[in-house]
Amino acid sequence: MTAVDEIKSRLDIVDIVSETVKLRHTGKNYTGFCPFHTNTKTPAFVVFPDTQTWRCFGQCNDGGDLFNFVMKREGWDFPEALRRLAERAGVTLEEFTPEQQEKVEENEHLREILSMAVTFFQHQLRNTQQGKSALDYLYNRKLTDETIDTFGLGYAPDSWDSLANYLRSREISEEDLLAAGLVSTRDRGGIYDRFRHRLMIPIRDPRGRMVGFGGRVLRADDVPKYLNSPKTEIFDKGRLLYGLDMAKREIRSKDQVVIVEGYLDVIGPYQAGFQNCVSPMGTALTEDQFRLVKRYSRKIVLALDPDAAGQKATLRGLQTARQTIEREGDVVFDARGLMQVEGRLRADIRVTTLPDGLDPDEIALDDPDRWADLVEHAKPVVIHVMETLAAREDIDDPKTKEEIANQVLPLIEDIKGSVEREAYRQRLARILKVDERALVRRFSGEVPRRRRNYHPKPEIPPASSTSTPTNHRRLEETCIKALAYDPTLVYYIDKAFRGFELACLHPDDFTHTDFKELFKLIKEGLEQDSEEPLVFIRERMPEALVETFLDQPVNEDYPDWRLQSNSPILEALLKQFIRLRRVRIDEGLEQIIFLQTQGAEQGEETETPLDFNKIAMEYAQVRAKLDHALRQSFFHDKPKS
Repeated sequence: MTAVDEIKSRLDIVDIVSETVKLRHTGKNYTGFCPFHTNTKTPAFVVFPDTQTWRCFGQCNDGGDLFNFVMKREGWDFPEALRRLAERAGVTLEEFTPEQQEKVEENEHLREILSMAVTFFQHQLRNTQQGKSALDYLYNRKLTDETIDTFGLGYAPDSWDSLANYLRSREISEEDLLAAGLVSTRDRGGIYDRFRHRLMIPIRDPRGRMVGFGGRVLRADDVPKYLNSPKTEIFDKGRLLYGLDMAKREIRSKDQVVIVEGYLDVIGPYQAGFQNCVSPMGTALTEDQFRLVKRYSRKIVLALDPDAAGQKATLRGLQTARQTIEREGDVVFDARGLMQVEGRLRADIRVTTLPDGLDPDEIALDDPDRWADLVEHAKPVVIHVMETLAAREDIDDPKTKEEIANQVLPLIEDIKGSVEREAYRQRLARILKVDERALVRRFSGEVPRRRRNYHPKPEIPPASSTSTPTNHRRLEETCIKALAYDPTLVYYIDKAFRGFELACLHPDDFTHTDFKELFKLIKEGLEQDSEEPLVFIRERMPEALVETFLDQPVNEDYPDWRLQSNSPILEALLKQFIRLRRVRIDEGLEQIIFLQTQGAEQGEETETPLDFNKIAMEYAQVRAKLDHALRQSFFHDKPKS
């Protein structure tokens, strides 16, 4: 039994949910009002004890198991939820090796040193004459004492050794001060404080642990304007987002993250009630930062500074987004055997244009409604890029038209929907004042073969009750182990699904959060190209899952089917994934029928009426496609001559 299974066997989802949701026992299930959105009329939130799952049929349209619920409620990632629930259930997770434990202890010591520095800087801000200039600066930025304390803001004295002397008095060695990034070395020997006469901003990782500092100048002629901690064992600004520890719960709740430029651009909106902002700390957005933020939401709004540097940063960030956010597509091998993936964006990335001369904190604190409106009306990536390029160039110049088209058309071609692509082409043609056909010809090629539309018989099949929770988990485990053994199987599954007009494999195909999170990790491993996918997956997988999914000998179960073009092993695996999708569809159909019956018995009216028949019909149509796929053979032998 895995740690996840043992935790679930000891904790009841009804007990966990009941801590924050008032549930009403209805038959064998429980209903209540969803805690993740406002609803005062219809209890569209259902807990299913038999499967130990929950589902919201209202605005959220979300669901999952015990882990998924506490992750959404608390804003935790999976490793943190695993650790917290293990403690509650009395389950011991796998211990670190001596070397790993030593590294953990060393890093924890560095965090303790940084926490001491936070206390020192806060004292300097509140209780010294020098710190008054920093405190006045914060008050002038309209920050309250509560906000200042919430973010732990402080002041670094205009001295070469004040912090070093303070920490030496606490028996901290020079080596540890250097390792923590608080001091620098002199050419002639010795150390000196890295931060001097600066507003000090503590930086924490997503778990809220100290990792470094950002220091802002208080004198106009000091440089650089912002000075961050150097790269250390625990601080790498390219892999962090400032404020994520404070924002992650609101990001999950709103299902939206707003990326701003600097530290105060996070702090000001937070005070104004907009607590879903994070910052890349003044640098161009990196792939690791996009991977980090998409764990919490795929709806991303970029709200960077309106000056020229901000516009350039925006375009750099958007380019990174194109390369990073999850993709789907066929694997294509060219004549040189190089693998290429023709991807399309799998996130909703938008950009808001800020008024000239104003920063997000100024807007949010002076006029909260205006900030909310700016975020709400953020423009899609393609529109922002074409308008930004057109605004700063002479679009009457034919060469400029060509350059803008060269930058915008690849973005348009990445759009999944044909109608959306066409709308963007038309808009670009109007901006450039050219014939739309000229833009279409640039990307004209082979006309894709049209697939015969499949119209299932419009009947609602009876809900299946043959899949028990144990059998369902075993099916999910079979599928996820196959993917962990060879992540490239995802490409074959997706291609087969598209052949039957089915959506590609998705995390929601898995009910259990450990499998769901592992699938996300597998997809990330396939997207990146800096490491072998299996190396990438192993290094990032929670220790409690490594033994189950990567250390067991699976070669006997999954031989190298890739060497056979019509492998029966591959055929069997593909059908397992189809069954996996069908179980999820059957569950959804059962839940819709339950909710429809429950509403009819209670005579309740929904705040936003649900068309149960329409939803059930959609489920039925997908199930018909899945049944059709199960009856087919994916690999056909050539007829004998």
